[in-house]
Amino acid sequence: MFTGIIEATGFIKKIESIQDDIRLSIQSSQLDFVDVKLGDSIACNGICLTVVDFGKDWYAVDVSRETIAKTTMNRWQVGDTVNLEKAMLPTTRFGGHIVSGHVDTVGCILLMKQDARSIYIEIDILSEFAKYVATKGSVTVDGISLTTNLVKGNVICLNIIPHTASVTNIGKHWRVGSVVNIEVDILARYLERLLMGENAKEKQDGVTLELLADNGFLK
Repeated sequence: MFTGIIEATGFIKKIESIQDDIRLSIQSSQLDFVDVKLGDSIACNGICLTVVDFGKDWYAVDVSRETIAKTTMNRWQVGDTVNLEKAMLPTTRFGGHIVSGHVDTVGCILLMKQDARSIYIEIDILSEFAKYVATKGSVTVDGISLTTNLVKGNVICLNIIPHTASVTNIGKHWRVGSVVNIEVDILARYLERLLMGENAKEKQDGVTLELLADNGFLK
């Protein structure tokens, strides 16, 4: 599990093709490698990946075709800057929100503009995932725990403060048209499943007004 508070940035050092999937080598002068060991989980742009090799200031991970297909990873190139966060410890200060590192979908940046000292951003995501994002709720974008200003249909609206922009890959890679990894709030997913109760199916329509009314959430 992660918190969405980025510890460091790194860059893609090497991309190797191995039997139709890939091995990534990521280098970082900012990440503390003192306690890194084989099998550890490190989130890279919000994707939970397992360390299979490492050195003084780098580590390597194997990536499946499923992960490549469902995330922005199929667009990554050597030299790209990525956000890094090691898995949280029981003693970790919980500054963000619960992040699993399992990317739900990707979103496209529709708008970026200066808003006083912060950056105002609008990101379009698929409707099947937008329903899990609430105004003033939490969402993970490229591994960063962010609070939504507003949700307009499939579009989530965010303000990025200067500190967040300076310690992540936002300033280097985010542009209008950029594609970013999205993980919705895990609590919203569990709530949907809980409300479905015995009617839960592998393929379901999700939370509806009728379902909320039946369970006493609406009058």
